[in-house]
Amino acid sequence: MKRLFLAGFILIILGVLGVLYQGFSYTKAEKVVDIGPIHATKDTKETIAVAPIFSGLALVGGMALMVAGSRSKS
Repeated sequence: MKRLFLAGFILIILGVLGVLYQGFSYTKAEKVVDIGPIHATKDTKETIAVAPIFSGLALVGGMALMVAGSRSKS
């Protein structure tokens, strides 16, 4: 596969995932108390949102790269 074509394909996959999931979340453990043998942690859920415009731009950019990759002579 040509590099531009492969990069376009990856961008399209990322764009589709961004449209479907619209972000992702993860859990972060924070140490609250650490006194001798006593340890306490707090789990917080963090969410990172992906704007739909970025997903759309990734789709369009991926399509453009795939077209450019299929037309280039390597």
